[in-house]
Amino acid sequence: MIGISKLYLGSVEVSDPLRYGRMSRRLPSHLLQFSADKKPVVVWNVTSRCNLKCMHCYAATQGEPQEMDTGAALAFIDDVAAFGSPVLLFSGGEPFVRPDVLQLARHAAARGLRVVFSTNGTLIDAVLAARIKEIGVSYVGISIDGMESVHDRFRACAGAFRRTLAGIRHCRDAGVKVGLRMTLTKDNVGEVEAVFDLLEAERIPRICFYHLVYCGRGAAIAAHDLEADRRRSVVDLIIDRTKRLHARGFTAEVLTVDNHCDGPYLYMRMLREGNARAADVMTLLRMNGGNSTGNGIACVSWDGTVYPDQFWRDKPVGNVLEKPFSEIWGNPEPGSLLALLRQKKAHVTGRCAACRFLDVCGGNFRARAEAATGDLWGVDPACYLTDAEIAQAADE
Repeated sequence: MIGISKLYLGSVEVSDPLRYGRMSRRLPSHLLQFSADKKPVVVWNVTSRCNLKCMHCYAATQGEPQEMDTGAALAFIDDVAAFGSPVLLFSGGEPFVRPDVLQLARHAAARGLRVVFSTNGTLIDAVLAARIKEIGVSYVGISIDGMESVHDRFRACAGAFRRTLAGIRHCRDAGVKVGLRMTLTKDNVGEVEAVFDLLEAERIPRICFYHLVYCGRGAAIAAHDLEADRRRSVVDLIIDRTKRLHARGFTAEVLTVDNHCDGPYLYMRMLREGNARAADVMTLLRMNGGNSTGNGIACVSWDGTVYPDQFWRDKPVGNVLEKPFSEIWGNPEPGSLLALLRQKKAHVTGRCAACRFLDVCGGNFRARAEAATGDLWGVDPACYLTDAEIAQAADE
C-alpha cells in the first residue's frame, strides 16, 4: 500500500506502524506495538461463497469447496495470534455469508488481533453493523467500482450499488470505521472523480484504489488493465484530489494498492515540485520495502491452504489443517517459494534488476508478472516508470 495522504501530505494514520515501523514516532503509544516485529498481515478467505459475481474477483471458484469448520477455524485464530500477526483480515467470497463469521471475529478480537473485514457491503444492515461495532472490529473495507450503473455492471447485480451504499452508511452510523475499495480498470477509471465526490459527501474516512491483478476472474479482463500513460494520469488525479480534500479540512486517508511503483512516482513528483519532505518520504518508502508477498502479507483460504498472498492462488505453500500456520510461515524450507520470495530482490530479472528503486518497490507483484510473462521473476507490466526514470542518477 502507498499512503498518498501520509506521504504527500504528512498525515499521521492508524496503519503507519504496519508500513513504516519505528519511523512513526508521532503515533499514540498503544499503536507502536505493531512496529516491534515484522509478522504478516493475514488475509483469511473464510468462504468462497458470495451473493455477487464481480468481474474482477481474484478468489472466484467453481463448485462448493470445503471450508474449515468452526473448531479448526478457532484453532487457526489462536495460532495466528500466538505467532504475533498484527492483523487478521476476513475476506471471501463474501465473509458475511458464513454463519459463524461473527463468532470467529469476536474470538480474534479477544485474542488481541486487529480484526478487519473486506466485504461488498450488501448484507450489512443496522443490526449487523451494531454487532460489528460491539465485537470491536477495527475497520470494514467495502468495495465500490463507480457510481450506480458502473458498479452494478461490475457486480453483475442490479441494485448492488444502493445496497452497498446502505451498508456503508450503517457502518458509519454505528461508529464503525469504514472505507471504500476501488479496483481500477479501463471500464471504470472515469469514475474516480465521482467516487472522490461520494467519499466527501458521505464523510467516509478512508479509500484504497487497487491496481488490477490478473487472477481469478481478473485474469479474464487483463486486457482491460490501464496502460502506462493512463495509470500515471490517474495516480496524479488521486494525488491532486487528496490534496484538495485535505485543503478543505476533510483529512481522509487515501492509498493506492498493489502497484508499488506508485511510491517512486510520488517521490519524483515531490522532487519536481520542490517539496522539502521528499527525502523523508524516500526514507519511509525504503523502510516499508514495497511488495511483501510471502513475508509481510499472507493468505489462508477457506480450506486451510496457505498462499504467499491472496492473488497467487496457484502457489500453495502448506495447509493449516496439516501444520500450524506459524510453522508454515515461520520456518520455510531452504529453496522453497517462501524462502525465495524473502530474497526476491536477488532473483528478479530485466529492468527490475537494474532499477534504482528496487529497494523501494520490492520487485512489485510476482503474481501479475508471472501471469503476463510466464516468468515468476519477470517484469511486472503494471510498472509505468520509464527506463530513464529508473536509471537516472539520484541526487537526493
